[in-house]
Amino acid sequence: MRQVYYFNMNLFQKGGDLMSIEVSKPDTVEVKSVKAPNTLVMLSAIILILSVLTYIVPAGVFERVVDVETGRTIVVADSYHVVESSPVSVFDVFKAIPKGMGEAGYIIFFLFIIGGAFRILQATGAVDSGIKALVGKLQGKETNLIPVIMIVFALGGAVLGVAEEALAFLPMIVMLSIALGFDSLTGVAIVLIGSAVGYAGAVLNPFTVGVAQGIAGLPLFSGIEYRMICLVIFTFVSIVYVHRYAKKIKDNPELSPMYHEDKNLNLHIGSAESQEFTKKHKMVLGLLVVGVAFIAYGVLNLGFYITELGAIFLIIGIVSGLAGGLSIPDIADEFVWGAKGLLYAGLIVGFARAMLVVMTQGNILDTVINSAGQIIGSLPPSISAISMFIVQSLMNIIIPSGSGQAAVSIPIMAPLADAVGVSRQTAVLAYQFGDAFSNILTPTSGFFIAGISMCGISWQKWAKWLLPLFGIWCIVASVLLYTAVLIDYGPF
Repeated sequence: MRQVYYFNMNLFQKGGDLMSIEVSKPDTVEVKSVKAPNTLVMLSAIILILSVLTYIVPAGVFERVVDVETGRTIVVADSYHVVESSPVSVFDVFKAIPKGMGEAGYIIFFLFIIGGAFRILQATGAVDSGIKALVGKLQGKETNLIPVIMIVFALGGAVLGVAEEALAFLPMIVMLSIALGFDSLTGVAIVLIGSAVGYAGAVLNPFTVGVAQGIAGLPLFSGIEYRMICLVIFTFVSIVYVHRYAKKIKDNPELSPMYHEDKNLNLHIGSAESQEFTKKHKMVLGLLVVGVAFIAYGVLNLGFYITELGAIFLIIGIVSGLAGGLSIPDIADEFVWGAKGLLYAGLIVGFARAMLVVMTQGNILDTVINSAGQIIGSLPPSISAISMFIVQSLMNIIIPSGSGQAAVSIPIMAPLADAVGVSRQTAVLAYQFGDAFSNILTPTSGFFIAGISMCGISWQKWAKWLLPLFGIWCIVASVLLYTAVLIDYGPF
């Protein structure tokens, strides 16, 4: 027997039904076969393995300097040198977990705010009544919504660098997905894959291409035309994959890996009087739309990030609650229950960050990066570009931050590209592909693990479902990188 976790946990229910969306507490489900370990157990095992590696892998570091223009700390190429071994002790392993939680606190508390704000929105009745109205209008055309929403998130990733911010929309998209006859996996895929292909295209993404090109000495956002082609190709391939899966699940729900978990959600959009789409509900959802529009403006023009977004969602929750007829004590009560529902997801983020803490403390992170660079340097240009993509994908496991990975890898990859006859623009392209795709597969990616955890999807189920598409992405990325070498993708 095991307990099934799903995205809301207590997010939708507190001592009874809420509106006409009934969400049962986690049921015990009889397991007839050996199941994969809990995500926390898996992450703990990886932390222990990494701590053991600090006793085996030679310690070494690159010199780092602070860029006076951007304030970012970047690696100095060809500065790697061996240092005295600093293995991580058993006590240090346990210390790495609270330290990782502290370093990732901005994401963890952002999740709590999302959970609280969304719970308030749902308590007004606007969410389920709005979903009912939308489902009614989409009868027979449910799958048409998939490409529209995925394109929106793809553009968000490509232009605004939307990643952690997308987590705020997961609960609503998952609820809508189930209500339309798909499953929770489809809802999560629409958001995460949409954002991932946006990062792969990264037309104007300031956090990845903007940082990487600046470090590589390239003109800011140069080569945009080829990246737009990449964005269109990756988005099309991904929409086809998700659309075909969603149609299959709608035709036969029992084929879903999440069939039993979604069934426990017991979500049904019926004809209950409480679900009438009233003017009050429209006003609440209108406030949400205004808030999201302000977020988009702030990210694009005012440099908004997690702190500002958290503040806006707090405002959205409070104002929507008042507009929806909730009292101030009720708003506070709902917020606490909503935040409580994302405790598990927050723990996952902290444990994932602890892995980087262990590698950094043991001084083996730079050793791994330096070794990868030496391997690439011995290959011909066309193979070197593809190898850079592979290395960046693997590097993303230990440095899941896009800008952080650029600060560490691009100072090494840019001069390496010069040495092997690959343009620096191609090296940046390999970096952005590697950062984008593995970021929604590696269990060390905090925002990704938080996303699937808050929606009750185990990493093992997600990985099994995503791997065929991930293979397609790798093939397409390799072809695009090979083409970039042939056309001498530049300016240099």
